[in-house]
Amino acid sequence: MRHLVTWAIIGVTLASSSSAQELGKPGQQVEGMMSSEAGELKHLLYLPAKYDDYKETSWPVVIFLHGRGESYGPLGLVAKWGPPRFAQRGDELPYVLVSPQCPGDGRWSDEVRQKQLSALLDATLKQYRVDPDRVYLTGLSMGGYGSWTWAAREPQRFAAVVPICGGGNPDDADALKDLPIWVFHGDRDGAVPFQKSEDMVNAIREAGSKTIRFTSLEHVGHNSWTSAYALPELYGWLLKQQRKANAE
Repeated sequence: MRHLVTWAIIGVTLASSSSAQELGKPGQQVEGMMSSEAGELKHLLYLPAKYDDYKETSWPVVIFLHGRGESYGPLGLVAKWGPPRFAQRGDELPYVLVSPQCPGDGRWSDEVRQKQLSALLDATLKQYRVDPDRVYLTGLSMGGYGSWTWAAREPQRFAAVVPICGGGNPDDADALKDLPIWVFHGDRDGAVPFQKSEDMVNAIREAGSKTIRFTSLEHVGHNSWTSAYALPELYGWLLKQQRKANAE
């Protein structure tokens, strides 16, 4: 195990181990805290409603990275947009969902936050019945930047990535070329230039990618995530991706 990890959910503290009891209530989104050598990271956790009904099932896991605005305030703010919003309103999601909160003094693309995210994924894989070949990463705005950064640092960990209105380093194209990636960006974004996504997509295609998709949302400003996360096709595509297939 690469990190000493402690979980605290609804007042319960538990050292992560192979015999540890799984925490969380199926069908409900709960608040959690992960502690590792990289520091503490608050997060929301959702387990599928039928998680306990299928004891032999390994579930897909989606990691959602929020935008800058959700850093300032209680953890519940993370449920303002995207998948954690769906879980909070009672939708039944067919995957484990982990939605961490980035403290206001950092960004998802920072070195410290990247280490914390990696530790959080380590703990999730160890603590819950999730499929390591079906780990999906998505984020919006600051979370889009964080998704690009993390995917480039550890591309072998993900089956697919969905960065929304973010930006990355085109020099990372070679590391990302084999990953299924679906990018969304509004062409009238005044906060994160549309060019940021376009540059990444072009660089990855030039590196030889056959699996990258780019949806340009016409006449849409910074909030391109509402349209992106409301697209049923996105989830159908996402849950079909498997890490083993990417390595072939």
